[in-house]
Amino acid sequence: MDTAPSSPHPQPSAPTPTTPRPQSHRKVATAAALASAVEWYDYFVFGIAAALVLGDLYFPANSSSAGVLAAFATFAVGFLARPVGGIVAGHLGDKRGRKPMLVMALTLMGLATTGIGLLPTYETIGIAAPVLLVLLRVVQGVAVGAQWGGAMLLATEYAPEGKRGVYGSFVQLGVPIGVVSANTVFLVVGAVTSESEFAAWGWRVPFLIGLFVLGLAWYIHRHVEETPEFRAAERELAEKERGEKASPLRTVLRDHLGTVFLAGGSFAVNTATFYILITGVLDYTTRELDMKRSAVLTVSLCVSLTQLILIPAAAALSDRVGRIRIYAFGAAGIALWAVPMFLLIDTGSLLWLAVGTFVAGCFLSIMYGPQAALFAELFTPEMRYTGASLGYQIAAVLGGGLAPFLMVLLLEATGTSMAVSAYIIGLAVIALVSIKILARRASSRGES
Repeated sequence: MDTAPSSPHPQPSAPTPTTPRPQSHRKVATAAALASAVEWYDYFVFGIAAALVLGDLYFPANSSSAGVLAAFATFAVGFLARPVGGIVAGHLGDKRGRKPMLVMALTLMGLATTGIGLLPTYETIGIAAPVLLVLLRVVQGVAVGAQWGGAMLLATEYAPEGKRGVYGSFVQLGVPIGVVSANTVFLVVGAVTSESEFAAWGWRVPFLIGLFVLGLAWYIHRHVEETPEFRAAERELAEKERGEKASPLRTVLRDHLGTVFLAGGSFAVNTATFYILITGVLDYTTRELDMKRSAVLTVSLCVSLTQLILIPAAAALSDRVGRIRIYAFGAAGIALWAVPMFLLIDTGSLLWLAVGTFVAGCFLSIMYGPQAALFAELFTPEMRYTGASLGYQIAAVLGGGLAPFLMVLLLEATGTSMAVSAYIIGLAVIALVSIKILARRASSRGES
């Protein structure tokens, strides 16, 4: 039988023998936010490069659409690998600790991203180039799948009473920070290089900057303590293991798989729309609508900057009125805005592109703000890393990984962006149904 053991509203953490000091709250939240930001930066530079140059350099074809499809397929491979990272790191993170898995994820991401920046092209080493690119993208996917749960739990399990939503949002801010950083680096490199220089070596610079993530991994390893909730759960788990072979993964798959799929179904529309906006729209506007790359990147950067305010604001509101209400409002907004957004983008006007993507970004932020705390509260501490990571990564596969690829296919097959709007609306309906079931389960347990 599948039941979610905790409320979608903020619940005070059980008292633990060691209560962290306020300085520890801030240090851990800052470290988790930085870990999320640098991890997502490394992940997003691939998406931007896939939309701009990787198709020509690693997948040469007679059709520009075919090259872009191949690059976006490689982009999607990273998402297919994310559940692997979530499963492995979740299982070990629930048994051995949040911090070691986060350090491992950061190290893997730094090495893989740097490897992509140094990778020879198809022209230099032939078929080995796209093969190695795919393998490095898989490592990126495993790393980001492992990272989110560790960073999210460091923040939420250290959160002061009644502020789990706000502290969880610090990790969520890593996404817009990563987007802003990636777009900024690409804009700067594009401004100081010619088109030929950018294609030859300029695009590699954002990947090589990702090497600095290894320094952050070392800092967290040396200076960040394990969370109090995990230490308490670790003691309980050790007692259980004396009498039986406890397995967080087995427990989640046996008793809470429905909750995992509901969590994934509730979030797929958010991650799909997000990747459509930062990669699919970049390709569509520059290749089909003949808009300037630098202008579109600037719009994406500005929209992401507004999310730095909206995400924590939505999270703080969820601490007061409940996660589900805020989360559902964002999902409904995405559904209603899907058609107007592409009607505005199709005008080819930079102003209307900015308006369309800004409103969409607002609804994405409203969902994304409370999402970390909501997913954490769906599972108890001894299986939280596993359950929350699986739910998140299922959404990433169903939504984000395939979204840019499907966008190109839909545009090629139908000749209209309304097909992409229909795809977003379909995912939004799935999200609202999933959210409704989660809310009903909470209500049946007498939770307000």
